[in-house]
Amino acid sequence: MSPRPEEAAMRREVVKRIETVIKDLWPTADVQIFGSFSTGLYLPTSDIDLVVFGKWERPPLQLLEQALRKHNVAEPYSIKVLDKATVPIIKLTDQETEVKVDISFNVETGVKAARFIKEYMKKYSLLPYLILVLKQFLLQRDLNEVFTGGISSYSLILMAISFLQLHPRIDARRADENLGMLLIEFFELYGRNFNYLKTGIRIKNGGAYIAKEEIMKVMTNGYRPSMLCIEDPLLPGNDVGRSSYGAMQVKQVFDYAYIVLSHAVSPLARSYPNRDSESTLGRIIKVTQEVIDYRAWIKKKWGSKINLSPELDNRLKIRDQIALCNGEQQQNRDSEPSYNQHLALSLASTQQLSSGSSASSVSSLSSSDIHSGMKFSMKGTHNQGNSYSPVSSGGMRQPVGNRGHHQYNRNIWRRKKHRDSLPISLSR
Repeated sequence: MSPRPEEAAMRREVVKRIETVIKDLWPTADVQIFGSFSTGLYLPTSDIDLVVFGKWERPPLQLLEQALRKHNVAEPYSIKVLDKATVPIIKLTDQETEVKVDISFNVETGVKAARFIKEYMKKYSLLPYLILVLKQFLLQRDLNEVFTGGISSYSLILMAISFLQLHPRIDARRADENLGMLLIEFFELYGRNFNYLKTGIRIKNGGAYIAKEEIMKVMTNGYRPSMLCIEDPLLPGNDVGRSSYGAMQVKQVFDYAYIVLSHAVSPLARSYPNRDSESTLGRIIKVTQEVIDYRAWIKKKWGSKINLSPELDNRLKIRDQIALCNGEQQQNRDSEPSYNQHLALSLASTQQLSSGSSASSVSSLSSSDIHSGMKFSMKGTHNQGNSYSPVSSGGMRQPVGNRGHHQYNRNIWRRKKHRDSLPISLSR
């Protein structure tokens, strides 16, 4: 699910079309990309975030909306002006590609956050691998947006940075660490060991777990730390996880993924009947045929238009090292070059670890104020955590928060004959 060059080329065309309209209105305006497209950590159906900088007393939302309609840039019924939102934006869906775009005015926080993330991507070469898998995992469960009860991409990235910062066993700056084991340990930490009631996450100054009482001392306007409390490294006093009202639902699906993956790499997995037909990662992540078709359509139409900037080219090299999920691997096996299935091989290699070498990296972090739950085990049986037990006497079941392995099951793609059968109605 990592970005492909032709997908980047398509998105650059979308940005160029919108920027042309903006420059026609305000020649001196500065249009900048932020969010996942800027960092390279976007999925095939992620939206594009743009911010326009200029001299206005109020954001000229309606004026830009009219111009976009006039130039037929967006689907007619897709343009929405959210002028009452905390950050006023224009939302639209590009007419030609069905890529969703959010446009804001004079908001610097998104651009600063993108620069911040890029810095940590340089520091921790393992970070992009974890993020792309985790974003896909949450996406297919409708838990990748705060308004659906999930967590934002920024919250997820900060959680992953904190995990790598405070890992007691590995050097997260090395590229040869076992990514499969790291993924399992991430799920273990945030699925069963992290104490959401008492503890907040701090990224600055090398990272730390901090008591929520300490965080509350610097919060303003009467705010209190949220359940998923993440101190904003760029804005002191801001709790990044404040809007994530479904944080405990995310905790449940992380716990579920930990159990599934740790069982899959245990010695008992050798006797599983579907061991040869299903990859380890494929047990928690699936890619729908619609997404495969959409990516094939993009490759066919934009494959000849690839012209990468050096910075974007470096970010897109992630795709050569991250494994594609089962369905997509099978679909593209004959048409694409063989990828270095780094993460898939890492997961497979964990089966060779002894119970001693697979001890959880996070177990040594445990304290009454930071962690709850039990230590990592790779033997296929697990002790129950303090608050949520996904294992019952009737066997393992998926938590309520898991909507199954069917991505985009709440969206139906339609096709337009005059647009090369473009599949649309894409969610993030």
